[in-house]
Amino acid sequence: MTARGDSPGPAPDATAQALARGTARAVEAVGGYAGGVYLRSHTDELLLAVLMGLPGQLFRSWWRMQVNRPYPVAEAYRSGQSVHLPDAEAVMRRFPQLSAGLPFPFGSLFEPVTAGSERFGVLMVVRPATPGVPVRAADREAMRDAAAAMAAELAHLTAAGAPALWSGDPVCVPSPDPAGGARAAVDRLTQAVLSVDRQGRIRFANAAAATVLGLGRERLLGQVLWEALPWLGKRAYEDHFRAVFLSGETVHFPVLRGRHRPREWLSVDLYPGSGGVTVLIGAAEQPDYPPESPAQPNPNVGSVADRASALYRPVALAIALTEAVTARQVSAVVTDELLPAFGGRQLAIYMLDERHLYLAWETGFPKGFLDRFDGVSLEAELPGVETLTSGRPMFFESMEKLAAAYPGIPLDAHVGARAFLPLIASGRPVGSCILGFDAPRGFSPEERTVLTALAGLIAQALERAKRYDNEAARARGLQSALLPHRLPVREHVDTVARYLPGSVGMDVGGDWYDVIETDDGLLALVIGDVQGHGVAAAATMGQLRSAVRAFALSGSSPQEVASGTNRLLIDLDPGQFASCCYVLLDPVSGHARAVRAGHPQPLMRHPDGRTEVLDLAGGVVLGIDPKASYPVTELRLATGSVLVLYTDGLVERPGTDIDVGVERLRAALAAAGPAPLTEMADRLIGDAGSSADRPDDIALLLASRTGGDADNGEP
Repeated sequence: MTARGDSPGPAPDATAQALARGTARAVEAVGGYAGGVYLRSHTDELLLAVLMGLPGQLFRSWWRMQVNRPYPVAEAYRSGQSVHLPDAEAVMRRFPQLSAGLPFPFGSLFEPVTAGSERFGVLMVVRPATPGVPVRAADREAMRDAAAAMAAELAHLTAAGAPALWSGDPVCVPSPDPAGGARAAVDRLTQAVLSVDRQGRIRFANAAAATVLGLGRERLLGQVLWEALPWLGKRAYEDHFRAVFLSGETVHFPVLRGRHRPREWLSVDLYPGSGGVTVLIGAAEQPDYPPESPAQPNPNVGSVADRASALYRPVALAIALTEAVTARQVSAVVTDELLPAFGGRQLAIYMLDERHLYLAWETGFPKGFLDRFDGVSLEAELPGVETLTSGRPMFFESMEKLAAAYPGIPLDAHVGARAFLPLIASGRPVGSCILGFDAPRGFSPEERTVLTALAGLIAQALERAKRYDNEAARARGLQSALLPHRLPVREHVDTVARYLPGSVGMDVGGDWYDVIETDDGLLALVIGDVQGHGVAAAATMGQLRSAVRAFALSGSSPQEVASGTNRLLIDLDPGQFASCCYVLLDPVSGHARAVRAGHPQPLMRHPDGRTEVLDLAGGVVLGIDPKASYPVTELRLATGSVLVLYTDGLVERPGTDIDVGVERLRAALAAAGPAPLTEMADRLIGDAGSSADRPDDIALLLASRTGGDADNGEP
């Protein structure tokens, strides 16, 4: 482990200071020991801006949060409502993904930070769990007051020019030095006693630390614990540290120090408190099932450290599974994460359908061997069936034991071991999982427990994937029905459009385009992007497209179209917002009037091949401010010019500034040459279409003026 997120850096700006002050007040007001603030970013992600009382590096996987994820931070932001989780049971019931990723007893409070219609982010406080006791009204009020004060300060800073959006890593706020007095008392102990703050830094070390650890105080103080003592920084122990920093319970575990013999077993005891963690380290006997020793040696399993990490993979696998949204992706995650951790070579996943098990994924088995088991009924006497019908995992240390338990069963090998795991989600059978090993091996109690728990996580992911696939199919059908099936053919103007769904998760977004013929001979060019994905985004997209079309056909000006659609979206209150660009073009003269609501700037290719990013005046995105205004920009399309409207999925890449993507698109437009409009559209969208990890959908609309009144030069 490293402390790269916790290292002192430049002094935080006014926004970070305000967030830190507000977080500290909230943590103290509700009896917490840690807290933080998530803020909006330039994408559909909430970014952790400030973290207090926890080591940032240990919780790096939670620095970024998609607003549509089933996590309390995202729900508080989406709904604008408080989320109160007094204990682990409440977390398991409402947010099983969070419980799987952080399976520790703690309480947490989440409060949206809003000022009027402005949504800044979410305030979070972590505190000791109160099992069975709901959050007190006084604590709820304290969280609301703290969030309101924070929102008011952010609004003031925003008005003064400070950024309202966060980018980069969180500011990790240091805790006060918890060392305190009583030094003489602890110096009498023969165990090493360390006081560690809530960022993981050592603030106190007793006299015995030098003897037990081989390092003096001057080498320890101010250092991150697992950096000062590298043998504590192994992945096998990370879960213990996450547990002690999140829960109010003590943690004990054995550690094997040293790479070469003689090696020494030590006991590590962690005692958490509001100011930090007390660490006791002393000599210990070798445990019955040490975390770095397999129950039975196996030369095919890999290094001892690899085997040790197998017992501590639930968090890593749970996090990976939350990103997998199809059955194939879930299976790939299991292959990449589970097999290497336990030294497995074969994997098969069967899904239950109409009381029959069907093979959904396999790797490592001889080609065609598993075909005979595809579609077996639940009455078949097979271990893959029995593990599901009984709900009991089955472990066979050798192929001989498997053959003895099921006489006559076909075997793919004569040497090896097998584990059969039931896939059951919320009491519902989903399927079964088979793990194969090339050599005989034992399964320790810890391994059996971990594999059984992981099977539950896999079952939940597969169940979610099945529901997701059904929803995605509905959303695709809905969006296909709502997008234009053809564009109008008009004299003097050619139009071409393209649409690509996102490839990550194969979800459906809310991007749309339209070309509308008005009664007075004008042509409205529209492109928009509804925040979010899925059926809800597609449905909102359909409503907005209908609204824009209705306003355009009624003869409304561009400003009236944008303002009217904005008010309609607010009245619908779908909990979503949208960007849009609307251009009203006279095909004969080339004169156009345009409005922009938080949407990327269009591009223009002039007849001489010169390309530019237009500078259209703009207003805020639709669905935020009912009083928002949308200024009109006058422009003109000369004969032979091409107007390019697009959504941010075409130019946005994770970790790259959007301006870089816009410039890349402008260069591609310049290099396209005077090609037919369809070829130009294919070329502009070609690179994005070939990407296998496209997180967002893409809409592209091109309009080329082919004739009309004689041109008298550029406007």
